[in-house]
Amino acid sequence: MAAVTLGRVLVVDDDEVIRQLIAVNLQLEGFEVVTAVDGKDCLERVRELAPDVITLDVMMPRLDGWVTAVKLRDDPVTRDIKVVMITARAQEHDIRRGHEIGVDAYVTKPFDPAELIRTVRELAGAGPSG
Repeated sequence: MAAVTLGRVLVVDDDEVIRQLIAVNLQLEGFEVVTAVDGKDCLERVRELAPDVITLDVMMPRLDGWVTAVKLRDDPVTRDIKVVMITARAQEHDIRRGHEIGVDAYVTKPFDPAELIRTVRELAGAGPSG
């Protein structure tokens, strides 16, 4: 019998160490995880992957998290995917900008993996872990 996944998460970060840290923690929790190296990679693959949640780094080459989030929200196919911004930029104006774009949650680096898992679980509708 196949294990039931809690949902699919697309982890987008240009830092391989961070990407793997997030991916491993979410996989251990029961999520199916796919990764992308930047916003352009995310947008090229998001339709075929159809993730429930996207974790999105802000500062990335080619296409940063802000532009990526706006493009996700502007596309009717990806508009309703839950987006968690993960960033070292935790100033009030950054958080406000995220809310204006329509980001669902904001996690600041360095982050507590348990906090990130809790946030993704809630957004994926998986309920609290236990």
